[in-house]
Amino acid sequence: MSQAPLDDLDPMPVPPPQPDLDACCGNGCDPCIFDLHDLAMDRYRQALRAWRARQPDDAAPDGRAWRRAP
Repeated sequence: MSQAPLDDLDPMPVPPPQPDLDACCGNGCDPCIFDLHDLAMDRYRQALRAWRARQPDDAAPDGRAWRRAP
């Protein structure tokens, strides 16, 4: 039995799509679509930090090495 590549088992998180500027109705909604996107970006950044912590130091998805923040 063959094993799936590591990337398939633990894929890099993908950022949420940014809403179009026209998506906001301008009526002061709470939450606004941009507020929801900001919250989604916060979750994405947390997931990305956790994903990077699980990766080897020298393995970046694009082949470059990255440096972990202390």
